[in-house]
Amino acid sequence: MRRLTGRGPVALLALLGAGVLLLAGLRPWLSGTVDDAVLGGSRVVASGADVAPGLSAVALAVAAAAVAVVAAGRVGRLVGLVLWAGCVVLAAVLVVRVVVDPSAALGPVAASRVGRTGTVDAVASTTAWPWVAVAGLLVAAAALGLALVGRPRWSGPSTRYEAPDGSGAGHVAGSRGERVSSAWDALSAGRDPTAPAEDPRTGDAPRT
Repeated sequence: MRRLTGRGPVALLALLGAGVLLLAGLRPWLSGTVDDAVLGGSRVVASGADVAPGLSAVALAVAAAAVAVVAAGRVGRLVGLVLWAGCVVLAAVLVVRVVVDPSAALGPVAASRVGRTGTVDAVASTTAWPWVAVAGLLVAAAALGLALVGRPRWSGPSTRYEAPDGSGAGHVAGSRGERVSSAWDALSAGRDPTAPAEDPRTGDAPRT
């Protein structure tokens, strides 16, 4: 369980769930017939984008929120988690309303095909793709739960190469408490901060 709450597994699961939602939203979700004076007894097929508009955008938002949660600092993670949770709830509303009442979801789509507003009577059934979307939604929700569990153990982003703020934060304490230059200062001066330090007595780098 501890491994699953790491940043890597959480990010992979979230991206997987978002990808499944995105793919499913582009496929046919409903197939049915309508009985209308204009449409007659014609057959109508509607995609996820037709009956669950905005689902693709929500899927992309889930991916973006997950990346923010695993990569940002404490405040960024909190904002990402709130956005992530909101996207999961919104995606659930979009998907469940189609699965629960496919005929009601197909009616407005059929009406729009002939330039009407409102809805027409329709009898529809779902394909497998709404259920694929449900699976993707569950994966994204599971990743969110793992993120909530694992977040307290995640370290913050490294500040080693951040620019100093002018208040002395660009210096760090040496072994005897003295103030020494940070890696950012070394980079600004054109020096490699990862190179071995020179011997102050000889001016040469220590041998390895």
